[in-house]
Amino acid sequence: MSGSIRFARVAGIDLRIHFTFLIFIAWIGFTYFMQGGRVGAERGVLFMVLLFGCVVLHELGHALTARHFGIRTFDIILLPIGGVARLERIPEKPKQEFLITAAGPMVNVLIASLLILILRGQPTPELGDLGIPQAGLLARLATANVFLAIFNLIPAFPMDGGRILRSLLAMRMDYVRATQISARIGQGLAVVFGVIGLFYNPFLIFIALFVYLGAKQEATLAQVRKSAKGCLFRQPWSPSINRWR
Repeated sequence: MSGSIRFARVAGIDLRIHFTFLIFIAWIGFTYFMQGGRVGAERGVLFMVLLFGCVVLHELGHALTARHFGIRTFDIILLPIGGVARLERIPEKPKQEFLITAAGPMVNVLIASLLILILRGQPTPELGDLGIPQAGLLARLATANVFLAIFNLIPAFPMDGGRILRSLLAMRMDYVRATQISARIGQGLAVVFGVIGLFYNPFLIFIALFVYLGAKQEATLAQVRKSAKGCLFRQPWSPSINRWR
């Protein structure tokens, strides 16, 4: 992806940061600085860096599971809205897509479980309290990973839940038909998000637009793939984009 730079390489997979992500981190630091000075800025940036570290592990879950099925990952890119693992192709079998996609949220479940064990019964903050440093770094990370797992399992493209739903449907029907049904469900949920966003949280309107367009694009790609079956070309495939809120 243009505008991104490599900062590490793990298990033969390039980890890259888009320049907008650096701007996002700078904005986070400035926001926390205005609220709590230098200490507040350091804590805020540290939390976000660790949270996006969890996002990288999520994407590595996709990538390493895909490798098991002989599918290479081009790279993993961090964006302000989350991360994306670019796979060389769509898995050939629905079961493979299910396992590759489900691996990401399972990583977040494992991270959250480990953190909760470390906290030894200490209370974790509510989702709305993630921006409060006093809640405790590990406790906030535990809550954030639970949220990432649940949010990505929403059955709407481009979240993992949309691909999991498509893979389950594709076990019983044509792949394109399964994609169309999943896309319609995703678009329906996008409308719900948009309506809720009008009354409660404008950020949900952005998510609604993102989900609606993602679902439409996925349905189009599935149709193109069917029409071009037998042609020699490859389209990089991304299991998910994981947002931190």
